[in-house]
Amino acid sequence: MSIADNGSARPLYARVREQLIERIRSGAWKPGQLIPNEFEIAAEFGVSQGTARKAIEALASERLVVRRQGRGTFVVEHTPAHVMFRFFNLYDAHREQIIPDSGHAAAVVAKATPEERAELRLGRNDKVIRIARVRTRDGRPFITETSTLPEPLFPGIAELPEIPNTLYDLFQKSYGILVMRTDDRLSAVVADVASAAALGTAVGTPLLRIDRVAFALDDRVVEWRVSYCHLGDGHYLARTKLSDDTDRR
Repeated sequence: MSIADNGSARPLYARVREQLIERIRSGAWKPGQLIPNEFEIAAEFGVSQGTARKAIEALASERLVVRRQGRGTFVVEHTPAHVMFRFFNLYDAHREQIIPDSGHAAAVVAKATPEERAELRLGRNDKVIRIARVRTRDGRPFITETSTLPEPLFPGIAELPEIPNTLYDLFQKSYGILVMRTDDRLSAVVADVASAAALGTAVGTPLLRIDRVAFALDDRVVEWRVSYCHLGDGHYLARTKLSDDTDRR
């Protein structure tokens, strides 16, 4: 299959990249699967080895694949450790990442509220799954959070005997949905009666509110999460990477 002469003005490597992403999105390439090397990809698409290499490098920079020395290139897996490292952005005063423990998670299925419909891009009669939990740090309440999911995408989650600490690992392994990016909105708030009780603090205590919207590989919204964090000596760390990837978008 040659894509060199399809009339597109986009760079060749970008067109190869799009084809490879579609294989991950469709499930043709599974999490953890070894993908063809650059020689094989070059031959399949009728492009140079350098073009194939650049397409694979683009996937690696977007964390869709991971390269392992001497073994090859693999589709990324959302293991619990990987999820915590990549998507959890709270650090202590020594700049060490804070990895909280998870308490019991309670899940219910309900009709989506207007706010949930807006955040998750749902229809008027769609249902959602709400998963509430309190995360602890050193045995003390640290975060109270509610994750809201589109019920049609994740049937059966609410009936699980135990909901895992990291939802994104579950999304990928049980539902074939790979979370690729998240948008976090941060705001300073004070504890109301409910959040103060959950976090074991006084009403009016300063908290960090994080509204997170998670997107799958095909840009579907798969989660809206609202977290209230009693940071103490902690802080939220945001990293910005500047690159020349504007032609990929």
